[in-house]
Amino acid sequence: MPVSTSPIPIIGGTGALGFGLALRLANAGLPVVIGSRREESAEEAAAKLRERLPDADAQGMQNADAARSGPLVILSVPFRAQSENLTNLKEVLQEGQILVDATVPLAAAVSGRATRLLGVPQGSAAQQAAEMAPKGVRVISAFHTVSAALLGDLEHVLDEDVLIAGDDREAKRALAEIVLKIDGLRPVDCGRLELARLIEGLTPLLISVNVRHKTHAGIKLTGLPEVSW
Repeated sequence: MPVSTSPIPIIGGTGALGFGLALRLANAGLPVVIGSRREESAEEAAAKLRERLPDADAQGMQNADAARSGPLVILSVPFRAQSENLTNLKEVLQEGQILVDATVPLAAAVSGRATRLLGVPQGSAAQQAAEMAPKGVRVISAFHTVSAALLGDLEHVLDEDVLIAGDDREAKRALAEIVLKIDGLRPVDCGRLELARLIEGLTPLLISVNVRHKTHAGIKLTGLPEVSW
């Protein structure tokens, strides 16, 4: 089954960004699976989504079961929980699966300021994910600059870019096909996975801008030609 029509598991789907992504994907007619450490929490979030979108194909599962349900898995958890989640999924994720890492190593994860990044020995949270993921799992980086609040507001018309980094072109293309189904989001290939450290660094910048201007600013690149994925 093509990635773009398969269920899309979101590990951490009960959080603001994960739930916002689930809501927008379900609104675009895609089946979603909300994952959580507790199955009850996942099912509650799925029920909440179906209340807002009665026709949505949304399920809630414990993280391991969720990760088995589709060829492309989104990891949307706080940085402090990334390592634990990847360790728990080590026997679950399979060769060929795509893991989309949306983690940002914010200093807030260790009681620091949300406008500062933590140093990650591998270079970025996404590169740490690639190091921890089982062999053959294709790790790409995305969704760091999209506002969780705006994703969760279906009345808001989105108009921003999703910056994608990764070493596997087919994996990036598969994610791009999914992103294009959400009105107002444009996927942009930013290059290899090592560029994720720069993309992750935009999150604390946006947090600072949004706090100062009391808004939910995103990223939109200008001058790009029409990209055919």
